[in-house]
Amino acid sequence: MQASPAAAAAPACSAIRPAQQTVRAQTDRRGLECRARFGTRKLSWAGKLSAENSAVHLCSSLTGNLRRQRRQHSSVLQVRCYAITGDQHESIAIQFEEILEEVSKKLGAFYRFCRPHTIFGTIIGITSVSLLPMRSLDDFTTKVLWGFLEALSSALCMNVYVVGLNQLYDIQIDKVNKPSLPLASGEFSVATGAVLVLTSLIMSIAIGIRSKSAPLLCALLISFFLGSAYSVDAPLLRWKRNAFLAAFCILFVRAVLVQLAFFAHMQQHVLKRPLAPTKPVVFATLFMCCFSAVIALFKDIPDIDGDRHFGVQSLSVRLGPERVYWLCINILLTAYGAAILAGASSTKLSQMIITVFGHGMLAFALWQRAQECDVENKAWITSFYMFIWKLFYAEYFLIPFVQ
Repeated sequence: MQASPAAAAAPACSAIRPAQQTVRAQTDRRGLECRARFGTRKLSWAGKLSAENSAVHLCSSLTGNLRRQRRQHSSVLQVRCYAITGDQHESIAIQFEEILEEVSKKLGAFYRFCRPHTIFGTIIGITSVSLLPMRSLDDFTTKVLWGFLEALSSALCMNVYVVGLNQLYDIQIDKVNKPSLPLASGEFSVATGAVLVLTSLIMSIAIGIRSKSAPLLCALLISFFLGSAYSVDAPLLRWKRNAFLAAFCILFVRAVLVQLAFFAHMQQHVLKRPLAPTKPVVFATLFMCCFSAVIALFKDIPDIDGDRHFGVQSLSVRLGPERVYWLCINILLTAYGAAILAGASSTKLSQMIITVFGHGMLAFALWQRAQECDVENKAWITSFYMFIWKLFYAEYFLIPFVQ
């Protein structure tokens, strides 16, 4: 009886074992028949287990094909997955870069909206004045630090309110004088500017109320009133149109309010000591009156074109930019001369050297740069105005040494 190869080979690999058993049984019967015919002599069987070999070979071929197909599909799927994943990552990276670029632009616009030179002046001024009541290292406690942070944060918010409100009412003027400001350039809408101004005002007053400090809250409310009166275009307001009232607003806030109110806040409210004027506080108030008057007058020199066009009667419009320029230089040099005399009267040699030498160097730098006068060049006069603000910052580093 001869076995059929087609019947022995299974169509699937799962039939390997039954096929092998069938082939073995058939082979054993063949062996018995051969022995009966030819005896016990060994014979070679050329086609031994041919059916078994065929079945195994067929299953191996099927298995190999399946594996090759699986590898091919797997590689294609991997390529497609990598392509999709790469596209997604690239798209996310582009979106992230766009978001970062947009956030960076908005932060830059907000930085310019806050008028950074006034922000730096507020930080340095309040820090210097807050150090005047300190008598020893024992005064630097957590309570003192918290009181200082309350004063500084509320003053910075009020600063943003004042300069932001001025930009809201000066959009048309700033398009001529300061086109890079965010409201004038269109980077911020009027609604955005109004939200920033209102938010800053609420935060400032809220911090002042929470502090329960009468000097601090008084300083914030007066700053709010004068800042609003300076900019708001309403009956009896818009004081910036009048040279005297405009100078008074800046002078009173920068010279009187910062020195006296914040000194009283630290001395009376935070340290719980009797309020008594000291030589550094009196000197700072008088010196900053001169400096604030110069800032109030000088800031109108680069803005003369827009002020003249919109009818703002600043002193630069009335007297001319060159006269106002030299008036400011002479006021500052006089103030530096008085500061040198005040420093020379100090009882401590080290403090006398610092105040005399420091004010002398600042006066010399001012005089040297003032000789390059070019008031018709708007870029130069704007640069000189920023130089005056740097002198303003430097003065606050010298005030604590006046004793």
